[in-house]
Amino acid sequence: MSETSAVPTAPLRARAEIDLGALRANVRALRARAEGAQLMAVVKSDAYGHGAVPCARAALDAGAAWLGTATPEEALALRAAGLPGRIMCWLWVPGGPWRQAIEADLDVSVSGMWALREVTAAAREAGRPARVQLKADTGLGRNGCQPEDWPELVAEALKAEAAGLVRVTGLWSHFACADEPGHPSIAAQLARFREMVGYAEERGVEPEVRHIANSPATLTLPETHFDLVRTGIAMYGISPSPELGTPADFGLRPVMTLSASLALVKRVPGGHGVSYGHHYVTPGETTLGLVPLGYADGIPRHASGGGPVLVDGKLRTVAGRVAMDQFVVDLGGDEPEAGTRAVLFGPGDGGEPTAEDWAQVCGTIAYEIVTRIGTRVPRVHVNA
Repeated sequence: MSETSAVPTAPLRARAEIDLGALRANVRALRARAEGAQLMAVVKSDAYGHGAVPCARAALDAGAAWLGTATPEEALALRAAGLPGRIMCWLWVPGGPWRQAIEADLDVSVSGMWALREVTAAAREAGRPARVQLKADTGLGRNGCQPEDWPELVAEALKAEAAGLVRVTGLWSHFACADEPGHPSIAAQLARFREMVGYAEERGVEPEVRHIANSPATLTLPETHFDLVRTGIAMYGISPSPELGTPADFGLRPVMTLSASLALVKRVPGGHGVSYGHHYVTPGETTLGLVPLGYADGIPRHASGGGPVLVDGKLRTVAGRVAMDQFVVDLGGDEPEAGTRAVLFGPGDGGEPTAEDWAQVCGTIAYEIVTRIGTRVPRVHVNA
């Protein structure tokens, strides 16, 4: 089955095929690794580029107990699409849609007093308590409440709870280096989290869930699982760090396959410049294939001269610069027909490159490769 707005009989310039069967299997594998804890399926940034609503549904079908987003707008869109159950969002700015979040039964994160003041005011307006999770900064240095400010935040949250304005449903934090095995910050953050949770509970906070584990911690640090694990990139079948292991090592399978139809195949003589700047010049007579994807579609310009592509059963390399809408591969004299499928990345078991391969070429992480694929590329959801 497919969920896409594309006309089924029309040829697709490009497509990102999203295997929801693989996603469900990944969720089940992650749940098995975190036995005894609930699983939050993180579907922020349009499910890391995979399509938030279909992926959220598939994750819930596979047993995820929570959905997680960064922004409240992302969470509200899930609720508007009919997604049931617990949905948490954590990236707020002053003036955010607190009342809408309360009325949509979202769990909202609070990292400081300004946010607690705004959410309690919204709860008074809504006439119902807000579900609030207090975030502790245990060492990441981004969002979250510093340890020295924690007593005030806990005390004021308890006052708001006693007044019927909030229900403190969770205590949580986030690792900085869980993808680097043995990094000293991991143990330090875990110890600090235990201290800050213990302080809040001693003063009367009764959280439904305590959570700090992201994808790498879910896979490798069982002592961090507590009541809930938050799985993002691993759910989409990508290893959070090559040092930790490949997706197959963890029983995971990449969910996205990105491909395009060759727009043109043509013979050119030796010494022919290719793409802007002529950073690639053909070493001899050859054939060039035009792939109709470019940096406007999320193909990294840093992949110029190095991005791997499978065409007609053979691995090719981006020849010259990636342009806004297209790039070229040197086909080495082979002459596949226009319309032949070029696979940029996928699970890898058909000989195609993986998102990790592209990340290595570009000096980045596979998270960025899949998340940056733009809206011009239709998502075609299969195995729904």
